[in-house]
Amino acid sequence: MNRREFLKGASLGVGAGALGAMGLYSYTPMRRAFLPEIDRKMTDFGVCKSVKVTNISETSWFDNGIFMKNVTGAGGLLVDQYTFNWAPFGNGKGIGKGTYEEGISHIKPYIKKGDLHGAWQIAREKSVDADNAGGFSCLVEIEDLEGKVTKYLFDCGWNYDWMEESFKREGIDQMLANGEIAGFIQTHEHMDHYWAFPVVTKYAPNIPIYTPSTFYPQGKQYIKDSGHVGPWTEVKKGLHEIQPGVALYMFECPIIFKVFGEISLYCNVKDVGLVSITGCCHQGIILFADTAYKELKYEKDKFYGLYGGLHISPFDDWDPKYDDLVIGLKKWELERVGCNHCTGLITAQKFVDAGYPVVKGTARFRSKTTNYLGNGDIITFPA
Repeated sequence: MNRREFLKGASLGVGAGALGAMGLYSYTPMRRAFLPEIDRKMTDFGVCKSVKVTNISETSWFDNGIFMKNVTGAGGLLVDQYTFNWAPFGNGKGIGKGTYEEGISHIKPYIKKGDLHGAWQIAREKSVDADNAGGFSCLVEIEDLEGKVTKYLFDCGWNYDWMEESFKREGIDQMLANGEIAGFIQTHEHMDHYWAFPVVTKYAPNIPIYTPSTFYPQGKQYIKDSGHVGPWTEVKKGLHEIQPGVALYMFECPIIFKVFGEISLYCNVKDVGLVSITGCCHQGIILFADTAYKELKYEKDKFYGLYGGLHISPFDDWDPKYDDLVIGLKKWELERVGCNHCTGLITAQKFVDAGYPVVKGTARFRSKTTNYLGNGDIITFPA
């Protein structure tokens, strides 16, 4: 079975639910007998010349044990993240008893002054295990056919102090202050990808931002409370082109901690193929691949590269059914893969063991493995 047949097969997995999508049967020729022909829209969104991603921080949190203790203590994965009493929205009342309104009231005066270290110190006093917070963020640079490079900041992390340090390490603070970054893309509302937003607005309050249209009232209010005064595009379900060869795609999907909706980035690289960039890929690998196949036109009709999280086992709680997803990735015939924290340590190792073209990192700045594209590391498409 070739890659195209596999991607056609993916649509049944989405319709039948996650269990069917994860089964080995999903990757066998038998299922093709039950599949209708897929009407591909083949939307032409242009081409770009190259894509470069700099990992600012992939370390969403530093200790899985502490993180899962917090999750269990607050009531589990289906509890509203704003009630966990995680920093920066701690109110001093203990695990599972937080509110956004109380938490922000303690730190908002510091945010207004640009004193994010002071804000985080207050948050540490009133929150649960604040020092375990890290964050995910990367810089995406798109080169167009004329050689012009456009920069986008992709997510902003969680811990104010950690993200300030990480931004300064990679020169992001100066890029923001100098107006070198054309836009900020917020993939979803999760704390480790979003709650350090004041670090962005400290340097560029006018920066154009893109968020899912499905943000909760607290998430939308946080944009204002963080001091943002620039253009704000709430991306609705489906495709949203931002420049030739580059498009956001907003997936309406329920996510843990009562978050809803996630944006991913598709880039069509001339003479190479499709490059996909994700924050976590909560929508699932099958839906992610199937959507691109059904919706987009891209060079050579080929999936070339992937960077980001695949959210197969971010908590390293491996289940044998996940092996089927690792097996299924072979059908994409990817040529460059960069993993981040949201993929999971075990998953990344299984990718390496399976012979996938994983671009190794350097395990610097508290990244845990060279199997991740770690903090400060770079991946380019094409190589």
